[in-house]
Order: sequence, then structure tokens, then C-alpha cells
Amino acid sequence: MRYLLVDRITDWKAGEYIAGIKNVAMSEDFLEFHFPGNPVMPGALLLEALVQLTGWLEAASSDFAAWFMVGRVRKCNFYGFILPGDQVMIEVRRREDPSSGQREYQGLAQVDGKKKIRVTFSGEQLPLDSIEDVEEQRKFFQVLTRELAV
Repeated sequence: MRYLLVDRITDWKAGEYIAGIKNVAMSEDFLEFHFPGNPVMPGALLLEALVQLTGWLEAASSDFAAWFMVGRVRKCNFYGFILPGDQVMIEVRRREDPSSGQREYQGLAQVDGKKKIRVTFSGEQLPLDSIEDVEEQRKFFQVLTRELAV
């Protein structure tokens, strides 16, 4: 993964929801070109942060047997810019789509209590061991949730 966009996981409940934090630092290289002289976090990377958070939900809920891969963004609304220095509170909730039987997720990102993005997306589970080392990801999750002293 080029960008690891979840800095901390603050809460989660297996199979239901997960919440975390993305800190936007001026030193992040994507801000250099988006936009020169007016740095703004790209909306696609904000969406990616929510998808990564969903991956952690699926991993932790499956004892690190599965990961999430987004397949379709059903609806996405942006409500403002995310700037360097912002602490973005991100959360994802799992929903069932009764029409398709697929897992669907609703993501929300806020800064200082103000909504910045709301998105509904779906996808599939992949075996985690086909894309990452399971034990490394388990340890990384412990760091993100502060279960492991660093």
C-alpha cells in the first residue's frame, strides 16, 4: 500500500462498525501538488482512508482471515475541504443490502464535528493471507488500537 491513511483506531465492534483518526500533516507528499500553494487532501484519498478502515474491520472481525476490497461506490457526497493540520474522525458501519444480499458499508468523515464526506460503498472479502502477512497485520492492528506497547 502506498499510503497508509488510518493513523489510529479508536473503537470497533466485530462485524458492525469501526472508528478511527486520520491526521493530515503538511509534510504529506500528495499535498505538494494538490494544489500548489493551496494544499487540500484529495477526496479520493479520503475515500481510500474509509476503505482501509473497512479492511481493518473485516480483518479484526474474521480473526485476520479476510480483508476488504472495494468494488462499487454507490453514493458519495463531499461537504468541504480537508486541510493540513486537520484531524479527521473517520467511521464505517456495515449494512446489509437486502436487494443484493451483499455487504454494504456507510462511511463518514468529520473535522471538528463538521461532516466532510458521506459515502456508501460495497465490495468483496479477500483472503488476507493472499495479499499480506497475517501476523504482521495482526501486530499492526494492535499498534493502531494501542493494544501493543510501542
